[in-house]
Amino acid sequence: MNILIVRVSSLGDVVHNMPMVADIRRHYPDANIDWVVEEAYASLIRLNPHVRNIIPIALRRWRKSLGSAATRAEIAGFYRRLRHEAYDLVFDTQGLLKTSVVMRMARLAPGGKRVGLANATEGSGYEPLSRVFHTLSVPVGLRTHAVMRARTVAAVALGYTPDDAADFALGIPMPDTAPAWLPPHPYAVFFHGTARAAKQWAPEHWVAVAQALHARNLPVLLPWGNPQEKLAAERLAALMSQATVLPALPLMEAVTLVRRAALVVGLDTGLTHIAAAYCRPTVELYCDSPRWKTEGNWSPFVANLGDTGHPPDVAQVLLAIDGVLSAQAAA
Repeated sequence: MNILIVRVSSLGDVVHNMPMVADIRRHYPDANIDWVVEEAYASLIRLNPHVRNIIPIALRRWRKSLGSAATRAEIAGFYRRLRHEAYDLVFDTQGLLKTSVVMRMARLAPGGKRVGLANATEGSGYEPLSRVFHTLSVPVGLRTHAVMRARTVAAVALGYTPDDAADFALGIPMPDTAPAWLPPHPYAVFFHGTARAAKQWAPEHWVAVAQALHARNLPVLLPWGNPQEKLAAERLAALMSQATVLPALPLMEAVTLVRRAALVVGLDTGLTHIAAAYCRPTVELYCDSPRWKTEGNWSPFVANLGDTGHPPDVAQVLLAIDGVLSAQAAA
């Protein structure tokens, strides 16, 4: 059986679709699973041993230069690669018009089906017009977790129940070498940056947590994703006893960063969710986004604090840090 998954973005959503792949392979060990994903995230999908082929798409880049001959040639090459295989099932778990169009472009085997979401979950960017291209539309509850939403779509189409714990099946980036900037001793990572100001945590809170970690002899590493986040990281580091602002990191170096971390404290962002997917001791902070959507609820090493409009306080975070570190030590 040949299966295609269309989940192009964002980073956190791509991570949360990984257990769907493991479910399929657990129930259909001989299934061939391919994945269409934004080119920036292709290296992450390569870490999943259950995915046979990755078909990169560059929607974000292409739409900036649709008139150029080079872009049109890339789009034509993508179309040829997408049509190379005939699929028994094509899944669109994003529920947008653009992803449903990609789903429609894929070639079906005789009797094949295009499967997607029948409805939005609360607050999602779902576009009802995407159902036009479905053979089967799968309804989900209004408050279905992002991981279970994708798992449910596959389970209904393939006739099983997703009753096992979420398995992200994320492997180790190769070569598994430590970058020069990575310290040889245990460290914590603060994912402090986020695109939306309302999702940020107060700088003084980060500083207070860093001070508590300093007492544990756990230095803090501060990554960043854009110039504004770099400036924020530098300001935080100036107020912390043991903190280092990291260089710009490609995705696989960021994955290495979280895989080797003794502790990750982070906002509701893709890299925090990668840490939770690896079941590293992780404290996820929800300051202005609904916790039920993406909380790491599959591991005792992951704690989830706060909710929309109710950011956690420092005492809650320190208690959660004690909890995840104790759970890791006892494992």
